[in-house]
Amino acid sequence: MRKRRTTSLDLRERILDTYDAGEGTREDVARRFRVSLGMVKKLLQQRRHTGDIAPRHYMAGRKPEIVAHHEHAMRALLDGKPDLTLKELRQALGLECSLQAIHVVLGKMGLTYKKRLSARPSKTARTSRGHAGKAAWIRRGSSSSTSRARKQT
Repeated sequence: MRKRRTTSLDLRERILDTYDAGEGTREDVARRFRVSLGMVKKLLQQRRHTGDIAPRHYMAGRKPEIVAHHEHAMRALLDGKPDLTLKELRQALGLECSLQAIHVVLGKMGLTYKKRLSARPSKTARTSRGHAGKAAWIRRGSSSSTSRARKQT
């Protein structure tokens, strides 16, 4: 499949000038300039609604549901209570996005979910249950227990 290129501003102007001069229907103009009928329709619609005919790439694509103010709110919530779950975060922020979307944003913010705040349980001795069952969002790379222990040979 060929990648589509943006129609130049010059060509856009010529298409509209030809249509405005009454030199044919939208279909005739599309054939004459070798563009799709949809392109001519969208160009006319864009001019009618915005008064501009320039490409609008910055408007393309899906808009993020979690924006900067949500990130600040997430950080504040997690500073106050670092063991919030993704569901609790979503509910506290009033978002209607997937839990995965929140997880991805937290990862981009440098936060990871650490299930245990202490090291692995010892196989030979009993360990304290100080953090048992606790989990928290921590800044990536902030704990020595997050790195893997080297195997001894």
